[in-house]
Amino acid sequence: MQLWQKFTVLSSLILFPFAASAVPVTDEVDIGGAVRVNYGWKDYDNNSKLEFELFRADVNYKSKDGLFASAQYRWYENMDVVHHAYMGYQFDEAQSVQVGVTQVPFGLLPYAAHSFWFGATYYLGFEDDYDAGIHYKNEQDGWRYDLAYFVNDEIGDGSNYDRYSFDAATTADSPYEEAGQINARVEREFTSGEVTHKLGGSLQYSQLDFMADAATVVGEDTNGLAAAAHWQLDWKKWQLQLQYIHYDYGIDNSERIALSAFQYPFEIAAEADVATVNIAKSVDVDWGPITNLNFYNDYSQVMASGQGLDDSIQNVTGVAITAGKFYSYVDWIAGKNMWFVDGAGVGINNGDTSWHSRLNINIGFYF
Repeated sequence: MQLWQKFTVLSSLILFPFAASAVPVTDEVDIGGAVRVNYGWKDYDNNSKLEFELFRADVNYKSKDGLFASAQYRWYENMDVVHHAYMGYQFDEAQSVQVGVTQVPFGLLPYAAHSFWFGATYYLGFEDDYDAGIHYKNEQDGWRYDLAYFVNDEIGDGSNYDRYSFDAATTADSPYEEAGQINARVEREFTSGEVTHKLGGSLQYSQLDFMADAATVVGEDTNGLAAAAHWQLDWKKWQLQLQYIHYDYGIDNSERIALSAFQYPFEIAAEADVATVNIAKSVDVDWGPITNLNFYNDYSQVMASGQGLDDSIQNVTGVAITAGKFYSYVDWIAGKNMWFVDGAGVGINNGDTSWHSRLNINIGFYF
């Protein structure tokens, strides 16, 4: 992230509390954040430890005249990043528009997972992704329509790997950068007896610029296309999520493309299909401070074929624990050929596509 971008976000977070005294009393300003610690055990190394994971600051604003804004900045152990930062206007009860670093409307929303580690779609840039642009939303009569245009990723620099969202990375072997993206999404919510359905579809058309000055390979600008069908079913305390995605970055000279996040670039299959099957059960309890347990199993598989490619699988079994302002995850992550579980990337075969697993415990205080 460029220095001026950090200054802008930090200034908004710092100055918002002082500006709150100047806004009308009918306006709402909410200042919050979180502190999290994490313990991780891995079957593929001996580096198990309990460590600081995150501090974040949140600002949310809403006026009686329809104006609103939201920003979140995160400090991790080795980097600090903007999560989102946008302003907007609510035209009426149904329609709104957001401008800034805002969530890309694609697939199951807000997340295609229940776990701390999300699913494979997150590591492919199709889940909880935030880019810089404009997003129009219309919700009425059980329908939701989203239309968005993003000028670039949240930083505007594919060679900067300090980011939360997974975006195209500029590397020597895959020197691409996001340079424009259109998203359209439609979803229908309806109830049948005690069952609530959210059935929808998403399309994404993107442009990637080939950064010739960073290249050691031959290439050119390309256009990518992604499509998703998604369904969420809620019955009593149960939730089922199903999703199928096909994406293709349209790269003629390679079957791979690089993405980056959390300081590291890695490769994914340039074209693949992605299936997601998640199930969760929420249980209200009265165990001292613990009031709710959310049990889940999140399964996702990336199906890639071609030279140097192979399927990637991630399965997360766990429980989320609510206790006052504390929200914690206990996850068992099993991954085959999967990034963050000792895989070379996602959909990539570099000679070792075996299964690995890790235990992850994350304890967060949200205020």
